[in-house]
Amino acid sequence: MNLASIQAAENKLLLNTYERNPYLFVDGKGVYLRDENGDHFLDLLSGIGVCALGYGHPAIEQAIAHQSARLLHTSNLFFHQGTANLALLLTEISGLDRVFFCNSGTEAWEAALKLARANATKAREAGKKLGTKFLVLEHSFHGRTMGSVATTHKEKYRLPFGPVMPDVEFVRFDDVADLRAKFSEDVCGICIEPIQGEGGIHPVSKEFFVAARELCDSTGALLLADEIQSGIGRTGKWFAYQHYGILPDVTTVAKPIAGGIPMGAMLCAEKAAAAITPGMHGTTFGGGPLACAVAIAVIDTIQRENILAHVDEVGNYFRAQLEGLKQHHDSIKEVRGLGLMIGMELHSAELAKQVAAQMMERHIIINRTSETVLRFLPPYILERKHVDMTVTALDELLKANREYAGAVPAGEKIHG
Repeated sequence: MNLASIQAAENKLLLNTYERNPYLFVDGKGVYLRDENGDHFLDLLSGIGVCALGYGHPAIEQAIAHQSARLLHTSNLFFHQGTANLALLLTEISGLDRVFFCNSGTEAWEAALKLARANATKAREAGKKLGTKFLVLEHSFHGRTMGSVATTHKEKYRLPFGPVMPDVEFVRFDDVADLRAKFSEDVCGICIEPIQGEGGIHPVSKEFFVAARELCDSTGALLLADEIQSGIGRTGKWFAYQHYGILPDVTTVAKPIAGGIPMGAMLCAEKAAAAITPGMHGTTFGGGPLACAVAIAVIDTIQRENILAHVDEVGNYFRAQLEGLKQHHDSIKEVRGLGLMIGMELHSAELAKQVAAQMMERHIIINRTSETVLRFLPPYILERKHVDMTVTALDELLKANREYAGAVPAGEKIHG
């Protein structure tokens, strides 16, 4: 089937949830995807942060071939060889104690929310005062299931499905005073993305993170760190919270953990884990043999090939080149991020839309988030030469689109 026939079939058969770009990709290698016409595209989005080792990586292919020939599924009624091995790796790199395996980021976040509520219930049974409220940051994005969407700030994600889960209050982004004012014994968890992804690649400040940790410690509430986009090496450390020297009670991972095989995980401290007993939570497919085998291969490869150092080095170079570009273009408002999780905010939403589309026409894949932010989530194996190609293209397009440089559509609100 070609692109036109697939588009026609999807329009007839699929739920209308996605506005797809009109490209049909058929295979990939390294940091490049190839479309039906044989054209190669430099992928700086990696499936929205999923394909951390790029495409066709031998470690992933070998893990899939080996495991798929042996065992795909057993259910969680029985043991298999992968879960304990992967859990050990995750606890070693995270500093946390226990793991719950699932299938996606939003499912991992649902588990985190349920754990925080269960922890509060256990505390109340022991005679302590701990409520059911979650404090969540403005501009947050935690997923699309009912609990996750309730803790997602943008109304467009919540309002069509209301009423969503109650007892969620939003805190102004990075506002310590607002956080302290809204915190009380009614709060069972503070929810933080160390770096907001959908919200525009905004790292939270250390001051805010420290305050959240102190407040949770004061009552026994849980500090929940959503690392679904920033975790498993994306920022040059295994987890973004490690840049801050702060250990949360709970963290969630998904996107890059199994290199494209659907998988998520919630990691937690022992004291929080005690709130969950057999039968309280579960999943049919989570932690299956195939996903575990591939995730082990991904983490082993990152460790063996010292890829975290490479992410840090190339990420610093990428941001430096974008900062250099900013010196020549008034249309660039700010460059921010860590490692290979980078955002370049423009003053104009229309300009950002134009540039993202025109980069695709030049066979360089990026996307736009929070209206004005060009988001870069490339595979960890990106090289400097790919950065140079990208920056050259951005420079040319920003020069060619100067008529859009100042316009922000009426009603648009720029984060930050």
